[in-house]
Amino acid sequence: MKHSVKCLLAIVSLCTALATANPVYAADKAVTSDMQILKEKLKADKKLLVATNLALTDAEAKGFWPVYDSYQKDLGAINKRIGAAIEQYAKEYNAGVVADDVAAKLINETVAIEGSEAQLRKTYAAKVLAVLPGWKAARYLQIEGKIRALIRYELAAEIPLVE
Repeated sequence: MKHSVKCLLAIVSLCTALATANPVYAADKAVTSDMQILKEKLKADKKLLVATNLALTDAEAKGFWPVYDSYQKDLGAINKRIGAAIEQYAKEYNAGVVADDVAAKLINETVAIEGSEAQLRKTYAAKVLAVLPGWKAARYLQIEGKIRALIRYELAAEIPLVE
């Protein structure tokens, strides 16, 4: 397990670093294609990490994987909102000064995103508990939480404080 977690964390770190890189590079089709490949690899590796650490029975797997896929899809929408907020902040920050009204808008969006993510976790916690024993549900939610925490840590390390 430790090796799987380290591999996944390295991939998450790489994807996060690339995702927050200079937006000029995003226009390059080769870089965009590489990012898509990395995203798909991360999804596959994450799913493998979850599968390895849950050791689901056939019956559990039948109930769990559709819930997992739905959750990942819904997390994708939240990730897009996070990305848009980061892009807006980067644009303003790189322009020199983040105006008070823009800062307030970004604060409100960030708080709203965090609320949406918390509500999503609550909704899916119930769904996961409906298809897995309590300890496996808890373990899955811990894995998701650790991955999200790492992503937030990496973002925090890369995003400069507002001036």
